[in-house]
Amino acid sequence: MLKQMQQYISSQLNQGKTLEVYSEEKAYIEKHELIPNDLTLVEKDPTTRFQDAYIERCDKETEETLAEESFDFLEQPIDYLQKHKNEFLYLDSNWLELIGVDAITFEVNDVFGTYDVMVGLKLQKKFETSIKENLSKELHGDDARFELMFNQNDGLWDINFALNHVDGFQEEMSLEEAYRFIYRFLFTLVERIEDRSRDGN
Repeated sequence: MLKQMQQYISSQLNQGKTLEVYSEEKAYIEKHELIPNDLTLVEKDPTTRFQDAYIERCDKETEETLAEESFDFLEQPIDYLQKHKNEFLYLDSNWLELIGVDAITFEVNDVFGTYDVMVGLKLQKKFETSIKENLSKELHGDDARFELMFNQNDGLWDINFALNHVDGFQEEMSLEEAYRFIYRFLFTLVERIEDRSRDGN
């Protein structure tokens, strides 16, 4: 993530003396002192994070696209997925590249009824233990579960977890709030793994 963040900052530097980012990136940049002193960080309105995202509604069984959706679609409550259990949502955004995530798939689990998140995470195979430990620590509840598999072809970790078991999850969230919540969870996960690897553990 450090490398992606540095590249992002470089790409934005020619736009004056301010850098607009969201709170997660702002805290990360300040913590790692990634910008010169004469540059000002401006915090963006969090609700705009996925304004330019590419969103699809897809059929679970066939994986066919049912419709491309606009940002406004995300204003609906997440129980949209409970009412349309045959569908999953696919969201891609430039912000996901910063944390090495290859799109977010979101659906209701047919067996457990939980809100399941599936992502591809660009981390090397050697981080398996660290990913497992962090997920075990961050997902709460007796029935908290996750699936983790390294995809040799893409060099990605396929991660599947139930959002219900993340601290702070609320059934009343809108889809947009849920996606921001997922992003924050993944951001923190990647940052912790990165910190741990830097400390040599």
